[in-house]
Amino acid sequence: MEEMSIVVMAVMAILILASVVTWVIIVERARTMNKAKKALFEFEERFWSGMDLTQLYKQVYNDPNPEGGAESIFRNGFKEFTRLRQQNSMDPESVMVGTQRAMRVAARKESDKLDKHISFLATVGSITPYIGLLGTVWGIMNSFQGLSDSAQLTLAAVAPGISEALSATAMGLFAAIPAVVAYNRFVSQSETIIGSYETFSDEFTSILHRQIHAAKPQPQAVKQG
Repeated sequence: MEEMSIVVMAVMAILILASVVTWVIIVERARTMNKAKKALFEFEERFWSGMDLTQLYKQVYNDPNPEGGAESIFRNGFKEFTRLRQQNSMDPESVMVGTQRAMRVAARKESDKLDKHISFLATVGSITPYIGLLGTVWGIMNSFQGLSDSAQLTLAAVAPGISEALSATAMGLFAAIPAVVAYNRFVSQSETIIGSYETFSDEFTSILHRQIHAAKPQPQAVKQG
């Protein structure tokens, strides 16, 4: 019985630690997602307010929002667009290719920020039930081994060991369920925000594309006789 208690206590310690870390990540990720959504909404309001893009770039460059994913995409894209456009040897399509590349890099970095630590939640949700089950199986096995050395086979002799063993399974589920729920929720939120970033990138690309071709003379339509 003594050996069982040590093993089950070790399993319980692991599960308690996993549960504590899980809740720390849940709180931190919830705050990050809320800040990212708020920053996205605020920046899009500024972007579509009709403000001159150069003026907007100066504002976000001088006072950047670390949580602003769309702002980061705009800042990096407009910076690369301006730099490449100043090179007379660059044709418009090459400028747009370089600008889109800069925005994709920025979007990937923002995506990594949103997905940070989420994989840990998936790992906890996957393995903690098995860790708890291991503690349960080990505890029950040792409880029945203790009965073989006992002169009287009574429920009172085996009940404490089995109860202690089953508590490991309960703790495993207690750690796993919040982790799985939070993982699914954060993945969904992350995909929604990243989708908004991609939509913004496409819209911003269209604006820059029209801007760089604005001075280019348009061919006249040929009337069919």
